[in-house]
Amino acid sequence: MHIYIGKTEKMSKGKLAKFADMETYENVFQYPFSVVSDVPFDMRGHWNEQYFKNNNPIVLELGCGKGEYTVGLAKRYPHMNFIGVDIKGARMWTGATLALQEGLKNVAFLRTNIEIIDRFFAPNEVQEIWLTFSDPQMKNPRKRLSSTFFMERYRRFLKDNGIIHLKTDSNFLFTYTNYMVDHNQLPVELKTNDLYKQEDQVYSEAASIQTYYETMWLARGLNIKYIKFHLPHEGVLEEPNVEIELDDYRSYHRTKRSSLETAK
Repeated sequence: MHIYIGKTEKMSKGKLAKFADMETYENVFQYPFSVVSDVPFDMRGHWNEQYFKNNNPIVLELGCGKGEYTVGLAKRYPHMNFIGVDIKGARMWTGATLALQEGLKNVAFLRTNIEIIDRFFAPNEVQEIWLTFSDPQMKNPRKRLSSTFFMERYRRFLKDNGIIHLKTDSNFLFTYTNYMVDHNQLPVELKTNDLYKQEDQVYSEAASIQTYYETMWLARGLNIKYIKFHLPHEGVLEEPNVEIELDDYRSYHRTKRSSLETAK
């Protein structure tokens, strides 16, 4: 059921109130790991016809946080469909509410664990994936969203040679992703370690939208890195066996949990 949220409503609601709101939102689908095995997701393979009501390409933002990047993409590209995915529902409420306020029909939000993302999309249903300021997961590559573990999962629903965008403040994550891409000979379309010093218009898509945390990192003088590459269906993917220097600052409000200087 569609519920209109007045623009004057405060955006500082408590978590319980936000979750209650989202239960009524027509643009939010909530299937955390704890319930997904008991509740089948019938829209798998039918997002275009059942929700978006068009045949436009579907793009995911994994780890969408507050969802402002997902909403920004939807406004910039009205002839594409965007789905923000995250497990943190209280954050997602911000973007979902904004999308309803602005009447955006080409955006949806899926609250679930990214580890089971392939349960919600059929083969070849998705054209592109955005990884925006993901947790670098410096100690656990199996949780790193640009690792081969996740690339294999993305292959299950991404079109052949579909596009992966990675935008990050983390030198560790950017370096690792470059090693992973090079080691597996994945085709790279764009790459820069300082996005906002690029004057070429080909980078405008990645530079045109800034998240709340991105503006904070830019204010701290951190470079924003970006890579755009393709993921073919063919070929065996292998994890790169390299030691990478850990980030030495607090990223995403997380502390460095180890005294080690490098990780794989």
